[in-house]
Amino acid sequence: MGSEILKILVVDDEKDIVDLVSARLARERYQVVTAFDGEEALERVRSADPDVVILDLVMPKLNGLEVLKRLREDPSGKWRPVIIVSANSEMESIKKCYDLEADLYLTKPTTMENLVKGVKTMISLIPLRIN
Repeated sequence: MGSEILKILVVDDEKDIVDLVSARLARERYQVVTAFDGEEALERVRSADPDVVILDLVMPKLNGLEVLKRLREDPSGKWRPVIIVSANSEMESIKKCYDLEADLYLTKPTTMENLVKGVKTMISLIPLRIN
């Protein structure tokens, strides 16, 4: 992954959360792209081609599960890590996300340190992933 600036897509319908996460990731020298609903998230993936997606589950238009499903069915075949950040801590929800090939599931509230560690871990795995 060299020295290029990596791009992170942050998707949540709560603007305060998007702003908080975006500011923290920008301090880590990531380029941040944002979306506030599922449809906008899919459009941003197409237009911005992010390296990692941070995705809430409960959103308008398309929920996070549907966004995750569509990302994994992407005809381009490009794999990108998806980190789910959700207030839902029920095992059924977590299992459903992993069944749809989420890479990491963090429950809200989570610390910014945990989120940044998750992003760094996912980025470190990108070169190991065979498309």
